[in-house]
Amino acid sequence: MAVSRFKKSLTQIEEFAVDVFYDRRRGKRAYALGLFLYGLSLIFGFLARLRFFLYKKRILKDQPLGCLVVVVGNLTVGGTGKTPVVEKFARSLQQRGRRVAILSRGYKSKDLVKESAFQRLWRKFVTGDAPPPPKIVSDGERVLLDSEYAGDEPYMLARNLPGVVVLVDKDRVKSGTFAIREFGCDTLVLDDGFQYLPLKGRLNLLLVDKSNPFGNRHLMPRGILREPVRHLKRASYVFLTKSDGIPDPELESLIRQHNPGVDIIECAHKPQFLQEVNGERRLPLDELLQKRIGAFSGIAVPESFEGFLRDFGANLLYTKRFLDHHRFDTEELYEIFKEASAAELDFIVTTEKDAVRIPEDAEFPLPLYFLRLEIEILRGVEDFDAAVSKICFPEEGRRRTLAS
Repeated sequence: MAVSRFKKSLTQIEEFAVDVFYDRRRGKRAYALGLFLYGLSLIFGFLARLRFFLYKKRILKDQPLGCLVVVVGNLTVGGTGKTPVVEKFARSLQQRGRRVAILSRGYKSKDLVKESAFQRLWRKFVTGDAPPPPKIVSDGERVLLDSEYAGDEPYMLARNLPGVVVLVDKDRVKSGTFAIREFGCDTLVLDDGFQYLPLKGRLNLLLVDKSNPFGNRHLMPRGILREPVRHLKRASYVFLTKSDGIPDPELESLIRQHNPGVDIIECAHKPQFLQEVNGERRLPLDELLQKRIGAFSGIAVPESFEGFLRDFGANLLYTKRFLDHHRFDTEELYEIFKEASAAELDFIVTTEKDAVRIPEDAEFPLPLYFLRLEIEILRGVEDFDAAVSKICFPEEGRRRTLAS
């Protein structure tokens, strides 16, 4: 019981810190923590600038692999809707004949073989043994790992992209080399790779969340920026995600101030249907209309997910939010369904990313569905096609660029 209370207290402290991080809290405690985090952000900013300087001056060098490399990432942490963009881009490349591998670091995934820092150093510098190979989430034909060992996003991508290789390793140079050698891949997509400098991309696709582009403009951990806004200049294409279709001249002006000639592609995350968790049943979105609904999620920006449900007419009577990438245990699921049952709900909805973290053998007293989202290009379809063509057919892509 004491352990459970300690765990709950620790979670509450972490949630409070995250709320300050996203500027969701006010008051003296939030202000004091904000000042402390601002001091840390100055240190983070110095180290980030030093790292970019060392790569720019070639003191630290990137490693070419003799293969097309596409980087998909963002300037901020979490919440830009990156995974559906990676999925759409990888599928487009595959459909045009490329042999694609997605390289991910597998955030919060478990290691297949447990190895301490001391053991890694011993292996590397004393025994000279080769490092273990990257984790193969999908070999292009089968999904080989679950979300616990693959990570949420790599598992989702592997499940939704048959024919695409998905590998997980913190060392993307190693996993890229493995993809080329073992699977004959000719195109590497770096998932969340904008800050991964050891492997240079031919195309850098930068995602900007239109609903909250750069937060409070502070670097981590006081704000959501991983690197300064001026680094928009490193993007080959800018994807404005979570768009409502209404132009934002101020945001586009800021982007072009730092990257005058960049193509801006505007896209929306469009709900498609409700899919039963651990089941086959699929419901159209009009099933949400006037229904008594509950929702829970462990994502960076839960407001957008909950907003989708309300937009489709759901009577959202119960919500539960967890930290990003939270892995649900049996006790938590029991509490969710106990509270939801007391509210006399028709069913519960979660996100696809959360659904992959729910045990496959779990049983639910109420129907549980996840909301399937896909990317829809609202503006810049030609630019998206040009980006794909530049990879698949370099000469054609070059002619289009010259013609424009």
